[in-house]
Amino acid sequence: MVYCVLKDDAVLHKLILVICDPQHPGQIGRIFTSMDWFVKQDSIVRKIWGSADTILLIFGGAAAEFALNKAVDWLYFTGRLPADPIGRLFSTVTYARRIVFATAGEANTTINKIRLIHTGVESNRGFQIPDWAYRDVLFMLIHYSIRSFELLNRRLTDTEKEEVFNVFYRVGSGMQVKDLPGTYREWLPVYQQHLNDDLAKSAYTVDLYKQYKKHLGVMRYRILVESQILVVPRKVKQLLGLERPSLMKPFIPVYKLTAKLNADRWLMSAMLPENYRKQIMDLNQTETARN
Repeated sequence: MVYCVLKDDAVLHKLILVICDPQHPGQIGRIFTSMDWFVKQDSIVRKIWGSADTILLIFGGAAAEFALNKAVDWLYFTGRLPADPIGRLFSTVTYARRIVFATAGEANTTINKIRLIHTGVESNRGFQIPDWAYRDVLFMLIHYSIRSFELLNRRLTDTEKEEVFNVFYRVGSGMQVKDLPGTYREWLPVYQQHLNDDLAKSAYTVDLYKQYKKHLGVMRYRILVESQILVVPRKVKQLLGLERPSLMKPFIPVYKLTAKLNADRWLMSAMLPENYRKQIMDLNQTETARN
């Protein structure tokens, strides 16, 4: 199959992607326009990113890996991360969620915006963010999407895991990230290698956790740490000194019961200050209206 990109002036210059058969060039398969959804409406990825509590676990896990990443100095370069660590990390999760629920055109616009923001930071600093640092962020989103959903719901099938991988593979491709593995199975050993090679406890790690505590308060900070123990890989636990059972583990069966009663936003209420809770609720309301 070959992919042909055409421009149709009669439809407001929208990009049209046509799947063509090289053996029968006159035949056209399916036409995708910029108004198609970036993620299919019945995709497991939408279900994962449609739950406020799942999003919070993704956020918690990413907050742990961000703090250990050897490229975390890039996040300190502008000064915005230590000034508002919850807001900066939450914005990463929010961008990902918007892409998941966007049309193809909207998603590509958001992906380009993210790439341009990072290009500006690179220009100000005078050298490029390494490709492995971009890959690491995508890998976090893949791992914590799967791990968080399985913790709070059920195990995913291999096909569903491939779906999760494929969504963030396309995000990475849109950002022109190099050397991405092509399938979920190929990604698994690469992710493990990332954990071994790209993470280390540093002065940035210590400072960032101090900032988490300062901005969340003692109780919410404790909940953040306990939630991280539930979802982060063993290597992350080792580096952070969190090799023990989470105090939240006994509450997971209770969560699953309350989820069936539509009372499943306890983690969001417990972990986040009100302004961030409002952001999630606003996103949920926006997507409900659109769908």
